[in-house]
Parts: sequence; C-alpha cells; structure tokens
Amino acid sequence: MAVLTGRRVLVVEDEALVAMLVEDALLDAGAEVVGPVATVAEALRLLEQLRDNLPEAAVLDLNLAGEPSTPVADELARHGVPFVVATGYGSDGLPPGHANVTVLAKPYDPDDLTAALARLWA
Repeated sequence: MAVLTGRRVLVVEDEALVAMLVEDALLDAGAEVVGPVATVAEALRLLEQLRDNLPEAAVLDLNLAGEPSTPVADELARHGVPFVVATGYGSDGLPPGHANVTVLAKPYDPDDLTAALARLWA
C-alpha cells in the first residue's frame, strides 16, 4: 500500500541493516528516501545541503554510534520538518523539547512506521 506516495523522508539511522529495512519499508509505501545517513554530522550536513528542498519528514534514531541525535532533532524542528523517533530507549530518552514526538520502540513493524509517518500529514 503506497500511503506515502511522493513524500520525501529523511532516514537517520546508524545500524546499516535497520537503515536498509526502513528504506525498503518507505519505498514500498511510495516514499522517496533521503539518505540514509548514520551520524549527527552527516545528517546536519545533508540538511544544510537540502535547505532549499528539505525532506517532508524524517525517521530519527536517538542514539547514533553513541552520540545523541538531539542536534538533528533540533534542526528538523527549527525547519518545521516533522519526525518520528525510532529507539530502543522508549519515550524516556526523548530529547529535551521534543516530548510530543511519536516514538517507535525498536524493533517495530514496518507498517507501524509508515502509519506513524502518514499521521504526520493527517
């Protein structure tokens, strides 16, 4: 089911296998995948490069190789790009100022991911 047809979604995930699974789920749902990127620095650099054509949403892992992804969450929010957080830490690990973000607990079903993203535009 192509519930995300035409939507551009940034994937920020440091585990290659998880990133590939997320990318496949998004492509199957009709989205255009931006990235994936695996580090805070890569994500911030990509957002700067795309500043005139930002993604419409993002899937953000909270912990990128031991580094909190809070700067990425802050940058997405600053640009008005909604995002869902994918994490094994639960909602307790949400970055300060982002308590209302949808959290997907790892491991999650790909259908739950696409449904969470679709709700961002509902």
